[in-house]
Amino acid sequence: MIISVLGSTYINNPRLPFMAVNCQIQVWYPRSDGVDNSGILDTKYWSAYVCYLRRLPRDMERVLELGFQRSLACHRFSLSSGVMLCLELWYNTVLVLLTGNLNNAEVAIDALSICLNINGWEMMISLGFLAAASVRVSNELGRGSSKAAKFSIVVTVLTSFSIGLALFLIFLFVRGKLAYIFTTSHEVASAVADLSPLLAFSILLNSVQPVLSGVAVGAGWQSIVAYINIACYYLVGIPIGVVLGYVMDMHVKGVWIGMLIGTFIQTVVLIIVTYRTDWEKQVIVAHNKINKWFVADPEETRGQVA
Repeated sequence: MIISVLGSTYINNPRLPFMAVNCQIQVWYPRSDGVDNSGILDTKYWSAYVCYLRRLPRDMERVLELGFQRSLACHRFSLSSGVMLCLELWYNTVLVLLTGNLNNAEVAIDALSICLNINGWEMMISLGFLAAASVRVSNELGRGSSKAAKFSIVVTVLTSFSIGLALFLIFLFVRGKLAYIFTTSHEVASAVADLSPLLAFSILLNSVQPVLSGVAVGAGWQSIVAYINIACYYLVGIPIGVVLGYVMDMHVKGVWIGMLIGTFIQTVVLIIVTYRTDWEKQVIVAHNKINKWFVADPEETRGQVA
């Protein structure tokens, strides 16, 4: 494995000071044009890439050469991964966008922003399991062990779900008390308390769904998950949220409930797909992909020629 979970941590850690300074400047000078978020992001990503590229083993030169030669396949694979992730990230943005058009939107958006911040904190845990599941499943499939791949999936999902269940119970019990970390407004805190059950269910679902997405990445199902996301999120979740929020006058709770329904359906579909997958066949598929990119050791090749 060229890039491990620990390696990704080493790559990402140097980016933290850039983001911390950028966020603090945005707090001090909210209208400052001197700092561009996208520019900071581009700089830190390229800095990490350049620093890590210098440490690649020499045999990676051949791999990179083949990568450029077969760039079309790489672009197609990268595009499907990007679409899958963007569809998931944009989903919460749509929730904020729909809430902004409701009555008394200021309090609703304040409360929703607090809930989404808390949800984002928990999501970082799930994203860690996503990376672990992706790396572990791909490694086991490449090693030819379907049983180990299935065992890794079960362990990762159950571990993440256990953490999510504990946080689910905590947020059901605490409710709006955590809102005072972000605000002194009793009205906003009351709105957060009203949304806390939905926040708790979001955390519970988010403890499983990202892990299954990581399994999909490890197995190479990005394009399939992208179609599932479109159907569940944008054809089911958002329309139901619009109906409940605007037609049924449930406001932000209705919008969030609709989107939770979409997330729940997507999670169920991913569970069914993962359960019904022939993992022995996936091992063969993985080996076929590896053979396309396999680079023989130069010393081994010289020995065979001799």
